[in-house]
Formats: sequence, C-alpha cells, structure tokens
Amino acid sequence: MSALIRFDLHPLADADWRRHCRQQLEQHGALVLRQFLQPAALQAIVADGLAQRHLAYHTVSKHNVYLLKPDEAYRADHPRNRDVISTKGCITDDVIAAESPLRQLYNDELFKRFLCDVLDEDALYPYADPLSSINLHYAPDGQELGWHFDNSSFAITLLVQKPRGGGVFEYVKDLRDADAGEMNYDGVAAVLDQRQPVEALEIDAGDLVLFRGRNSLHRVTPTEGDVTRMLAVLAYNTQPGIALSETARMTFYGRL
Repeated sequence: MSALIRFDLHPLADADWRRHCRQQLEQHGALVLRQFLQPAALQAIVADGLAQRHLAYHTVSKHNVYLLKPDEAYRADHPRNRDVISTKGCITDDVIAAESPLRQLYNDELFKRFLCDVLDEDALYPYADPLSSINLHYAPDGQELGWHFDNSSFAITLLVQKPRGGGVFEYVKDLRDADAGEMNYDGVAAVLDQRQPVEALEIDAGDLVLFRGRNSLHRVTPTEGDVTRMLAVLAYNTQPGIALSETARMTFYGRL
C-alpha cells in the first residue's frame, strides 16, 4: 500500500496518530487528511474517471434538507418542506476495476482498521448490492449538492479532481440531534436564508475526508469553470449483508 498511501504523512498503524485523528473528528465534525494518496495513484484514478465518464448516470433532484417526503402539516416554504436542488453524475461500484487504486484502498484491511478506530466502529462491511460501495461523482460547471443531513452517521470521501472555482464543501456542525428526534427548523431556516455563518472545508485533490453529516447540515456549492469536480465516495456499512434499497438504487443510479 506504500505505492498508494502517503504513509510518511499518514501513519495509519500508529495509535497516537489515530487518537489525534479521532479527536479532530470529534472536535470539528470533519477530518481532512491532506495529500493522502501518492501522486501516481491519484493520477491513475483521474485517468480512469475521465475514461469512464461516459458511463455516468446523471440526475437532477429536488429535495428538502431532511431527505424526507414532504409533510403536509407544514407550508411548502417551511424549512421542513423547502426544496433545494442537487445535480450530479455518478458511476457505480461495478464499473470500478479490480486493479483500481480506489478498489485497493477500499478493500485494504489496515485502512479499514484505521477507519474503525477513528469512527469508533467495531467493523466495516461493503454493501451487499453491486452498485453502492464505491461511487465516483462528477459535477461539471453549474452542478451542486444542495443542503441536507445524511442518513448515515459518517461519510468517507476522496476528492479526485478539484474544479477551477466553486465546488466548496460547506457545513454547520451539530445543527440538530437526530437520535433525539430534533429537527431544529429555526436553525435550518437560518442557514437556508443565509443568516447563519457556515464553515467551509479547504479540500484539494488527493485529500481524504471523514465527515459526520447526520446532525451537521452540509452542501457543495455549484462548480465553476471547465474542470469537472470528481469525488470518490467510499461507502461502508457497520453490519454485513446490507444493500441500498431498490428504490434508492433506481433514484441514484438508474438501474439495479
């Protein structure tokens, strides 16, 4: 894995370094591991992504920040129901080659043990369906990811190609407590109406990001310019045998 990961910067097996990473994630809700990949590995992922871009499934969707069906008890312009827009193209796990650096990273046992330690999970498992474990997302000029909370407690992403402008990851840490059933409509409205200051992560190509998005509202601003933003999503489950629902797969990928 030394041909893939910058172990000189990120000693995954070191207990003290892992502890530092865990503390950073707990404190900020996000952990950015800069220059995580070796340059040659990143270049290979970029080349594969550009070659396979024609296979991407593109979607334009309107959704509320909770990713829930509208609630008729509230007005359409209420924070519970207010629509935002997400636009993206995506290639799926079954397109990612066995020899791809993304596949090697995803399956590596040391990498998974590091993630478990930092995320405080016992084990991580791939999705049981053939599409969802590794995804590569494309956001050309004007495309964005609207404000939302995640359904899962953590997300692991790798920026593959940075656009010339835009494509900024913004978030507000711990805006709600999902486990307590908290919605925080006033806080969400303040973000949507641009009355609430937000944090922005400075992320460059080759940076790995761990993010807790279930309680932290977040978005990616529209890409600007002629360089497409490419982002790899490494999706794991904390239990074996779990597949993304057929409805979700048809929505996100256009096939089963």
